[in-house]
Amino acid sequence: MKKLPLAIALCAVCASASSFAEVRINGFASIVGGKTLDDNTTRYGYDNDISFKNESVFALQLSADLQDKLSATAQIVARGNNSFDAEFEWAYLTYEFTDELQLSAGKMRVPFYRYSDFLDVGYAYRWVRPPQSVYSIPFSTYEGLSLLHTSQIGDWDSTLQVIYGGFDGDIAAVTNNDEAKLNDIAGVNWTLSYDWFSFRAAYLVAETSIDLSNGEAGGQAINGLEQLLRDNGLITQADDIAINEDDGTFIGVGFSIDYNNILFDAEYTQFEVEKSILAKQSQYYASIGYRMDEWIVHFTYEDNDDKHNKSRFDQVTQVPPLNNGINQALDGVRAQSNVYTIGTRYDFHPSAALKVDFSRFNDDISDTETDVIAVAVDLVF
Repeated sequence: MKKLPLAIALCAVCASASSFAEVRINGFASIVGGKTLDDNTTRYGYDNDISFKNESVFALQLSADLQDKLSATAQIVARGNNSFDAEFEWAYLTYEFTDELQLSAGKMRVPFYRYSDFLDVGYAYRWVRPPQSVYSIPFSTYEGLSLLHTSQIGDWDSTLQVIYGGFDGDIAAVTNNDEAKLNDIAGVNWTLSYDWFSFRAAYLVAETSIDLSNGEAGGQAINGLEQLLRDNGLITQADDIAINEDDGTFIGVGFSIDYNNILFDAEYTQFEVEKSILAKQSQYYASIGYRMDEWIVHFTYEDNDDKHNKSRFDQVTQVPPLNNGINQALDGVRAQSNVYTIGTRYDFHPSAALKVDFSRFNDDISDTETDVIAVAVDLVF
């Protein structure tokens, strides 16, 4: 990753280019402190010692109008959980064919969710963090193309986006440091809005490969089980565990209401990498809020259910040691949980908001619960 020196260089280039391009610099920041309320528990990167680094973010966005319908955008983000090293989150060019149609190329955000475009801009939503049961795909950017079309359909505002590209980098999938390569990411998302109501749907596919040979115990165990299946002639079952050029699919739908002082948001997503050790993930959230001048109070419920259809490994039942190994591997990637969040937001400044969230995470697999409290100040400038 290109870090601070490149960020400084880009700023210098933009400054020197101001004679022939209009350069606009915006920024945002979130200063977030949080902790769990239970000993020996962790959630959202927090333990029972308060931390102000885990979710804090500082960022600059540079936009240059190069004239003749061409523009350039770069977003440089420094995250507390990465020692505030500055990295390029976005870097792309955009050409406007018409007022309704534009094509972008470069590194951009993958449009998985309603809040994808401003995922890091805490000021844009009412929570300290978006509902993590849904906003859980372990990567958020891709390198490629985006075609965006805006129009009117009767009284409805329509935004249609088509993307194509790829991703190559480290993610937390099975272990905390898996090397992933996604080829031929292709997708479409469509948003329809009318007055106080908005609806959104997204569908994306990708050829997915994840290398688990990083030395961590979980990856080693799965690789060992895969090799053991091959050694016993169970090639199909071994292929069903490996994550190698498998078809990945993402589906998401959601809607939002902003009517008078009542706010309501809901999203449902489903993610699956076929014939792999990864569980099929289904999750949703529903959130209601009420606005009182500068204050918003809200309540959110989230549900997550990750599981396998074990019938595809029926042939292994005749070999008890392998069957036990498969069941342990499947249980290791299974998840079932729900989260309740109560929070408030106070817009104490035209460009700043104070937030407090209390979340209770219930793990149905381990039958445990973890309470997390977080306080944030979100800024835009």
